[in-house]
Amino acid sequence: MRQLIDPFGRKIEYLRISVTDRCDLRCSYCMSEDVEFLPRQDILSFEEIIRVAKSFAQLGVKRIRITGGEPLMRKKLPELIATIKAIEGIEEVVLTTNGTLLTQYAEPLYEAGLSRLNISLDTLNSEKFLTLTRRDRLHAVLAGIAEAKKYPFESIKINTVAMRGMNDDEVVSLTDFAIENGLDITFIEEMPLGEVGYDRSVTFLPSDEVKAMIAEKYSLLETDYKTGGPATYSRVANTTSRVGFISPHSHNFCGDCNRVRMTSVGCLLLCLGNEESQDLRTPLRQGCSDDQLTDHLINALKLKPEKHEFDLAEEVQILRFMSNTGG
Repeated sequence: MRQLIDPFGRKIEYLRISVTDRCDLRCSYCMSEDVEFLPRQDILSFEEIIRVAKSFAQLGVKRIRITGGEPLMRKKLPELIATIKAIEGIEEVVLTTNGTLLTQYAEPLYEAGLSRLNISLDTLNSEKFLTLTRRDRLHAVLAGIAEAKKYPFESIKINTVAMRGMNDDEVVSLTDFAIENGLDITFIEEMPLGEVGYDRSVTFLPSDEVKAMIAEKYSLLETDYKTGGPATYSRVANTTSRVGFISPHSHNFCGDCNRVRMTSVGCLLLCLGNEESQDLRTPLRQGCSDDQLTDHLINALKLKPEKHEFDLAEEVQILRFMSNTGG
């Protein structure tokens, strides 16, 4: 079987697919408040997404994560997930969501075969939530988490972007929330994507500092648990919860990178922190064969850089927002 191996010998087994750039929140680190969403005809159809997923599976990809924007704003998403899950070679399909629509979609997502669920939650304070997301929807997220817990997903995890001066005072309370609800939680160092109107070097909160805050209250046990992504995990003693850390700045993980991203318009991004990419929408809409699509994917891997070059002391290096990139 042909496989996706980049110029540095890394095998690609993980694909993140953004199905929309639209979102019902406006998180400050993810998009501008006056964001203009793309015309719908620019977004890949489900049929196009499925073709790409099948080609990646034939090249050794085993895990697919569905992202946005907010992916649940894409109608009939559970049907897409069920179709992707049925592709030969795909071992699991996972989803990253802001949680606001889970009261409606948790059950159909589980029935579609979704393996794991990641829910973004940066604060438990309604006023702070409004400031960070520019929308008063914390109640919807908490209700969505409660609904998701009714179904036996393999795991439900909270994702928190840790920011000094914004939510650093909630690191422990967010960990408390995860433990009390039998969930895992991952703290993420903010990615410098897009111009957000504040100095990220000031809000930067390293993972080691976050971990030290949690360790003041909880005993953290080292573990080799992995979910296929860049997070490293510790188990919280005497609980069922794990605490993860994604540290693109303080603990570069590029040497083990096994993933690529496809945006909602079919742009294959080879690295989150670089602009190298391959247009897949054009050949798809020009009627390329399956073999030609496979060749496009293999050729694209030649562009994958060795590492990202995030530097908080410099001007914004990557102009695209996270909402355009895919979470």
